[in-house]
Amino acid sequence: MSLFKEAEVSETISSPPSATDYFVDRSFRGLAYLFAWLVLGVVGALVFEIGIKALPAIREYQLGFLTSGTWDVHNRQFGILAEIWGTLYSSILALLIGGFVGITMAIFLTQDFLPVRLAALFRTTVELLAAIPSVVYGLWGIFVVVPAIRPVANALNEQFGWIPFFSTTLSGPGMLPAALVLAIMILPTIAAVSQDALQLVPYKIKEAAYGLGATRWEVILRVMLPTAATGIFGALVLGFGRALGETMALAMLVGNSNQISLSLFSPANTLAALLALNFPEAGPLEVQVLMYAALVLLFITLVVNVLGTAIMTMASRRLGTSR
Repeated sequence: MSLFKEAEVSETISSPPSATDYFVDRSFRGLAYLFAWLVLGVVGALVFEIGIKALPAIREYQLGFLTSGTWDVHNRQFGILAEIWGTLYSSILALLIGGFVGITMAIFLTQDFLPVRLAALFRTTVELLAAIPSVVYGLWGIFVVVPAIRPVANALNEQFGWIPFFSTTLSGPGMLPAALVLAIMILPTIAAVSQDALQLVPYKIKEAAYGLGATRWEVILRVMLPTAATGIFGALVLGFGRALGETMALAMLVGNSNQISLSLFSPANTLAALLALNFPEAGPLEVQVLMYAALVLLFITLVVNVLGTAIMTMASRRLGTSR
């Protein structure tokens, strides 16, 4: 009886697709194409709508809008150079801090440094950081991070004030508190994707390295990380994209000051914070200018993601040809 059932199952598996199978396959493929084009359509509609509303400001201020740091509503003078600087500076600082901690944490949780249950607990805790609202991070930064780092910042300013990065004191919100909180906010993304990249490395590669006499850290630094480099770089790109668009926490912590400074303790401003704080009371002209700023932020984010994707594609091809 069992032989008869096995023969029947094998005959069913080896039989050609039915009309129903063809219909389901074509329907699923059609839905996939539809939703893919729908996503592109939504992005295109978003850019088109913002561009139409920003067009009067683009015609009036042109590229001078990107090279001026003045934001004076009464005199109709607008420029977002300081905001562009603050957006890129805070995001790069957050990426340096969050990227280092995230990759280190991914190594720590995937390379058997902890028991399985304890590693799962740490992994869940890190992932829960992504569920905390941005405004809560902002409040935590104001009442905990700023008072905690203010003595250290002022001491660095007294001893090393001749260095541009420590040239000012930290009296309240500033670039460093904003970057630290932003680094914590992008940490779950970087850590999670980096863990997946390290776990996808074939175990045979690790065994081969141990078989050749490599130590544990040589395996991690010279075998695991280079092999998973493409996935880890993708994690950094995703984290950087998240940092560029973060709004409320930075609006509460960065200081909202239109100035360009290398000092880690001086207040600054970002494009996202500018949009969030000025839209509620904006007049018709300011709305057009803010739409121009939103278009610039979209462009920066798009360029970062396109460059990141291109670099990952090139790295994957080189890795494939080297193998």
